Amino acid sequence: MQRRLKGRWLSWLAFLVAIGLVPVYHPSMPTTSTAVAQEEEGDDAGDKGGEKVEAQEKGGPSQQETKKSRSWLKWIVDALGPGYVLIFFGLSFTLVTLLVMNLLAAKRDNVCPVALVEEFEGLLDEKRYQEAYELAKTDESFLGQVLSAGLGKISKGYNYAIEAMQEVGEDENMKLEHRLSYMALIGTISPMVGLFGTVHGMISSFSEIALSGSTPSASKLAEGISTALFTTLLGLAIAIPAIAFYNILKNRVARLVLEVGILSENLMERFENVGKKKSS
Repeated sequence: MQRRLKGRWLSWLAFLVAIGLVPVYHPSMPTTSTAVAQEEEGDDAGDKGGEKVEAQEKGGPSQQETKKSRSWLKWIVDALGPGYVLIFFGLSFTLVTLLVMNLLAAKRDNVCPVALVEEFEGLLDEKRYQEAYELAKTDESFLGQVLSAGLGKISKGYNYAIEAMQEVGEDENMKLEHRLSYMALIGTISPMVGLFGTVHGMISSFSEIALSGSTPSASKLAEGISTALFTTLLGLAIAIPAIAFYNILKNRVARLVLEVGILSENLMERFENVGKKKSS
């Protein structure tokens, strides 16, 4: 009888184990309480880690970026020093001023205005030569100065008028080229100043190594290298646009000057026989 009861209890216990109602102890398997504790600890650690990540995302990078953005300009100024700052500021300011002046001087209305050509030709067709001369003389453009010089000498002959026009044209062309040449000068000087700063910064760094021995100061070395790199960078940053704009404006001025010469000779062709009639 006892054996039968014992066998029934064992069979019921095996049935409960099979359906998972009674946990079976295994050395590698945590008990229910241990597993729950580990899950709670994991959740707490995950929450803390998430809070750290959120804190870094909220405060860390933004603060670092703000610090970098605030110290970038100060780093450049400190690396250059007051001397290089004044030199590069003066070069850049002069370059911008010359660029604006040359752009205005190289405009078609200031060199070869179409309105002047049409009005001057109309007055010549009507044989109103005095009014045409006054119109050209009061006009401050390149073409106006050339035409007024030609009409002023036309009474002596066509050849004298052409010579006077060529002299005035060369003089006006020289003025334009001189103003442009200063841009080329800045484009040449700026990289030289940058190279001077490069040598200066490298000498400062190597002198720090020589004087400090085996343990040079990293900040002192960085100052010298920063001076070398920033002076080179600013010198090239000024020289590249200066040379580029110089060549562009030089070609434009040369084209406009050639156009002035062609138009002025075409307008004065009607006086070609003035000197010949007087000599005959």
